[in-house]
Amino acid sequence: MGLSRRDWLARALALGAAGTGAGCGVPVAPQPDGKRTTPRRVIGASEGERTIAPGGADPMAAPEWRGDAYPFTLGVACGLSGSGRATIWTRLAPRPLEHGGGLDPVPLRVRWEVLEAEGTAVLRSGVVLADPAWAHSVRVELDGLAPGRAYRYRFASGAAVSPVGRLRTAPAAGEGERLRAVFASCQQYEQGHFAAWRHALAEDPDLVLFLGDYVYESSWGRRLVRRHDAGEPRTLDAYRRRHALYRGDPDLQAAHGGCAWVVTWDDHEVENDYAADLSQRGEPRQAFLARRAAAYRAYFEHMPLPWSMAPAGASMRLYGHLDWGGLARLHVLDDRQYRSQQACSPLGFAGSRVVGPDCEARLDPARTMLGAEQEAWLAGSLRWARTRWNLLAQQTLMGRCDQRPGPDEGWWTDGWDGYPAARRRLLEAVRVAGASNPIALGGDVHAFHAGELHEDFDRPQTRAAMIEFVGGSITSQGPNQARVDALLGANPNLRWGAGGVNGYGLIELSRSGASVSMRGIGDATERATGVRTLRRFEILDGSGRLEG
Repeated sequence: MGLSRRDWLARALALGAAGTGAGCGVPVAPQPDGKRTTPRRVIGASEGERTIAPGGADPMAAPEWRGDAYPFTLGVACGLSGSGRATIWTRLAPRPLEHGGGLDPVPLRVRWEVLEAEGTAVLRSGVVLADPAWAHSVRVELDGLAPGRAYRYRFASGAAVSPVGRLRTAPAAGEGERLRAVFASCQQYEQGHFAAWRHALAEDPDLVLFLGDYVYESSWGRRLVRRHDAGEPRTLDAYRRRHALYRGDPDLQAAHGGCAWVVTWDDHEVENDYAADLSQRGEPRQAFLARRAAAYRAYFEHMPLPWSMAPAGASMRLYGHLDWGGLARLHVLDDRQYRSQQACSPLGFAGSRVVGPDCEARLDPARTMLGAEQEAWLAGSLRWARTRWNLLAQQTLMGRCDQRPGPDEGWWTDGWDGYPAARRRLLEAVRVAGASNPIALGGDVHAFHAGELHEDFDRPQTRAAMIEFVGGSITSQGPNQARVDALLGANPNLRWGAGGVNGYGLIELSRSGASVSMRGIGDATERATGVRTLRRFEILDGSGRLEG
């Protein structure tokens, strides 16, 4: 028999849970075939709220978990979608690296509660279905939460109770005096422990902005401290196992449970350097799209994203914006799914290379990183923003970076230097929109950078169109300091850089200014490693200048 509500609450409190919570919205839920239906929500006096699962299944008709092994091995997570709205997530997986997470392919009923940040009162509760078609993952879309307020949440099924997660909702329109956010990327599991996440959580952020390469499909690097569970994933089961392996890390799991996340992806969630429907290795298009569909589905199954973002086959709209009251708008971009093939690559192949001036295709104005639809969306999102700050959460270094210091030129085709016309269109859109205090945040290059972005990089004395920060990597190995120094000497728009160190960025916004601290850990191969501030920068409201 399962626990009674009173016994469940007592057990959760014994595990450290306490508090209250809020309401549940009506998600738009895709069925396993990719079609979407609007599920019904049923209110019952004794049961709380329950959402009818995709395909019409009622969670009250499903059994609860009855096994001996603990099913919440992958923890909990939360994502935000607007003022007073959040999506809370978990997955039932008692043996997460086995097929089906160690569960039979039958639906299971999961209970959820949302609690206050302090106290014991339960504000809202309900039940939801863990569907085997979605790897027994669970997401509850909450609406009607108080803006700018902290909450806790938890799940249970049978006698098992999940860890307790924490979140803070976005402030209401026009409100919000502070935002403290960590931005991070690139966490190759084999190359280090996720100690950076322990330090990031200790910063007490309101949000984590994850900017890509959440999992790696490939094994590479030196001084590997642990191993992937298998070779490169290509099937849905294999991508599920790769995500489960990463999510089993206690520091990463704690960072998810400690605050809300806003996420985007880069290439390694599918395959290194892929471009839209092209594989780096020249796989047949349909075969690669099948692989991409598997990777996108596993990504969705393991992220706290709303059902409206669920993939349909090999397509998944991930870009969008989030307003932090009147203080900041986060424009979250996807520069991988819609991009043009990298310039001067063999026909039918994706992949990066460094090219010189003889690669005239690089300058083609038709080339795009975001795709026409996303470019138009971004222009509108910038134009209609009414916030003091505008943050572009995107994947990589946006500033110009000549890779061949000296008389020759060399441009890396997988980054924005491979798409200079698209970069200029983006910067023009920022100017035309009159976007207030625009800042680009990036990752990917496994080094820290701070710089200024110009519509014309040959005129660095002009007012910058945007300020840029790249926040290193959680574990992934990158260039040493000598290489970074050489790049700084050849590229005046890059004002500062640090190589040979892992970590993350911490951005703090107020009405009067912004500060960005670049935080580096001592040694990613040591779980108990420390952290230090590499450099701190200040930006005054309206100045458009980088200080520090």
